[in-house]
Amino acid sequence: MARTNLISRKGYFQLQSELDHLWRVERRETTEKVTWAASLGDRSENADYKYNKQKLRQIDRRIRFLRKRLEALKIVDYAPSQEGKVFFGATVTIENDDGDEKQFTIVGPDEIYDDKRVISIDAPMARAAIGKQVDDEVKVQTPTGTHVWYITAICYQRTKSESI
Repeated sequence: MARTNLISRKGYFQLQSELDHLWRVERRETTEKVTWAASLGDRSENADYKYNKQKLRQIDRRIRFLRKRLEALKIVDYAPSQEGKVFFGATVTIENDDGDEKQFTIVGPDEIYDDKRVISIDAPMARAAIGKQVDDEVKVQTPTGTHVWYITAICYQRTKSESI
């Protein structure tokens, strides 16, 4: 399944910050270690050289990925027209007939790794909830069958510039 190219402004800045840190700090330090280890002589039995060379390749691979990914992403900001319905960036509270309650925020697929309270816009639950309102029924097809949830609350986190 293809990943959606949407991201919140906060998520975009986090990826930019990671790229900047990798390029300015991690890569520079690792390059210095590789140079130092290479100066010791025989590289074939030099564990420091091999380890840091491998680490440098991993850093370069991540830098290339982040540069390409940041170019492809589209930042989605809150819009007042979203109020009352579930869209990208919404924090949604749902409940089932058994009284089980869950809360999650819908974000881009690049933002789900650091926070257990978020789900990707590509997730079945998010896809089923998009466009729904409070008290609407959300049917989610899972490997164990269809599950029915009811939306009990929708809210949006606004940035400081959006709340003025």
